[in-house]
Amino acid sequence: MSKLAAQDKFLDLSDYGRPFGKFLANQLKNTRFTPIHVTLLFGLTGLFAIYCILQNHYFLAGFFIILKSGIDAADGELARIKNTPSYTGRYLDSVFDIILNFLIFMTICYISKTTIWLTFLAFICIQLQGTLYNYYYVILRNKSVGGDTTSKIFENKSPKALPGETQKSVDILFWIYTVVYGAFDKIIHTLDKEAYKVKTFPHWFMTFLSIYGLGFQLLIIAIMLPMNLIEYIVPFFIIYTLFIFVLIAIRKTLFKV
Repeated sequence: MSKLAAQDKFLDLSDYGRPFGKFLANQLKNTRFTPIHVTLLFGLTGLFAIYCILQNHYFLAGFFIILKSGIDAADGELARIKNTPSYTGRYLDSVFDIILNFLIFMTICYISKTTIWLTFLAFICIQLQGTLYNYYYVILRNKSVGGDTTSKIFENKSPKALPGETQKSVDILFWIYTVVYGAFDKIIHTLDKEAYKVKTFPHWFMTFLSIYGLGFQLLIIAIMLPMNLIEYIVPFFIIYTLFIFVLIAIRKTLFKV
């Protein structure tokens, strides 16, 4: 099962790791490796990237950041190939992402001359950027015939566990997910309350929106590090957040309910 129906697929600039993710998933499809194992692997890869930043090995850090994006795409692909979707995997993936994002930015703060307050603001900014992307993308996925509906537009209550997972694990991870993402979701939903009523979004808009996808954000960091622009990463992502209002204005102006 694809995330989107064929007519809704668009050029996702943040999804450059998908080909590698599909390749890795196909190599693991007849093994005992599960999507959760792959999620743990991308978490470990992210930690390797952080270690490389601490050691000033910026080219290697960039490599592991990009590799992390490829592995990140593999867990969902493996779940679809094995037909084993799970809310446990969905929430664990998201929780790992926000933890790694926080650690990456705190590491950049430690290495560079950036203040912790500006770094924390940049972290909030990238989470708002990613939340806007996920909000519109999940709307499209839920309205796409035959698309993946594991992710919900509004995460209001813990979903019923799917076959192969326990309700307890789903409930615990859902609680953690709502704690770390809830405020960001509320802010974006407040800024564009009516978006979920739109029937669909055109391909060009979704491609433009994908500059806020996690993969594209990490790609920017992976490029800036070996260019010795580490001092500019935090201010860049703060300024980059201004496009949120541009994208929401485009949505409200061109794609009315």
